[in-house]
Amino acid sequence: MKNKFVLPLLMMAFLVMVSAFIFGQQSTGADSLTSIGAASDTLVKQASEAASTAVNKGNLLVMERRSGFQLVTILRGLLGMIGLIAIAFLFSANRKGISWKTVGIGIALQLLLAIGVLYVPAIQYFFEIVGKLFVLVLDFTKAGTEFLFKSFVTNDIGVALQNFVVQILPTIIFFSALTSLLFYLGIIQKVVKGMAWVMTKLMNLSGAESLSVAGNIFLGQTEAPLMIKAYLSKMNKSEILLVMMGGMATLAGGVLAVYISFLGGNDPIQRLLFAKHLLTASVMAAPGAVVISKMLYPQTEAIDKTVEITKEQIGSNALDAISNGTTEGLKLAANVAAMLLVFIAFLAMINYITVSLGSWFGLNQMISNATDGMYSQLSLQFMLGYLFSPVMWLIGVSTHDITLLGRLLGEKIIMTEFIGYVSLSDMKSSGILTDSKSIIMATYMLCGFANFASIGIQIGGIGSLAPNQRVLLSKFGLKALLGGTLASLMSATIVGMLIG
Repeated sequence: MKNKFVLPLLMMAFLVMVSAFIFGQQSTGADSLTSIGAASDTLVKQASEAASTAVNKGNLLVMERRSGFQLVTILRGLLGMIGLIAIAFLFSANRKGISWKTVGIGIALQLLLAIGVLYVPAIQYFFEIVGKLFVLVLDFTKAGTEFLFKSFVTNDIGVALQNFVVQILPTIIFFSALTSLLFYLGIIQKVVKGMAWVMTKLMNLSGAESLSVAGNIFLGQTEAPLMIKAYLSKMNKSEILLVMMGGMATLAGGVLAVYISFLGGNDPIQRLLFAKHLLTASVMAAPGAVVISKMLYPQTEAIDKTVEITKEQIGSNALDAISNGTTEGLKLAANVAAMLLVFIAFLAMINYITVSLGSWFGLNQMISNATDGMYSQLSLQFMLGYLFSPVMWLIGVSTHDITLLGRLLGEKIIMTEFIGYVSLSDMKSSGILTDSKSIIMATYMLCGFANFASIGIQIGGIGSLAPNQRVLLSKFGLKALLGGTLASLMSATIVGMLIG
């Protein structure tokens, strides 16, 4: 067992050291952000001030040349990877049944993907091409939005955030319709099937679970399981957990386009940069989800490696498919809007209570002095930041930023990644968070639907496709949440280590 455990660690160290030797003398273009302005403690006020700063100061992204690898960065990254694996090992249902070969291969795939996107021109070019397609989707959506809400449409990203319903939610609707059309034409299925075949061969997965994980790169956590609807009721516990974790660890295409808009604003360079990183984060999350899932609940039963997509009809013709996709997108957009309204309202309510308590007990001034003004009062953001700061230090975040990224992780888990990306956009624009490495790591860390709300979504969505699995879905909810979070943290750790 000891030898098996050492194997993936040696593979990790070997890949990192070889990469450092090859690329250590190179320099890579990385984003360094300069920003101006002050931030407030409340999310709504931050959004308004950040928007104004973006309007007045224009493009905040400045590309610079910086060194690739540093020994300290590599060691911090290795420490973070080993720490995350140790957490998964600690919560494993069957530690003796863990396939360390699968763990090693999965982490190696994540490392190779990250190295490729950061350093290999051909792979960079591929992700940039796909990223440009997502950016085009935003432009296409704007054409339809202008027709309906011309007086509301603006190129000012600050005002766009204020008019969230008018300028952000339509992206979800259009992308849902586009995805439905591509699904009807069989294009998504072909891409997913190819990726699933590779994962099945390399990581010893069943055909059904590999299809679901690969599908989650493009589809939502309840849409991807439609491709394996015929297999869900017969899946064992290890397979069901991976289906759930695949949904938790990745992002759907519709919201991916929204987050590109959040982080990139109207600057084409920033949009392309964050499109590339968000796409990479979602792709890297697939093998990451496999690694963590097969540690939390190892596969010990016989599996069927047949890669066959369930014939699921989403429309009688192309127009019907677009219509169905539009309807589903509208439901999703309405759900997102309602979710944001409720969570931000709850956030304001909780902060009102905590600020009042801080004032009564004289804590607000103490907090302001202790944090050098980063937090001016007792708030949920302050508590989340310090609660998750040890995890941020573990994965290699700069000490100066560990409470800020800890806050983002906390917001993602207890609220949604939507809230997390809104906060990241505010921090980036208003000047609270200026370190380019921290911003990129946060982009990867927030990638995924790993939050408490998703547990209910999966129980309802996947449970409706396989009612006999509903009890198991409920039982695995928290485990899938933990696994999805660890998978995203693993991606952030690897990218942070390679950025230098």
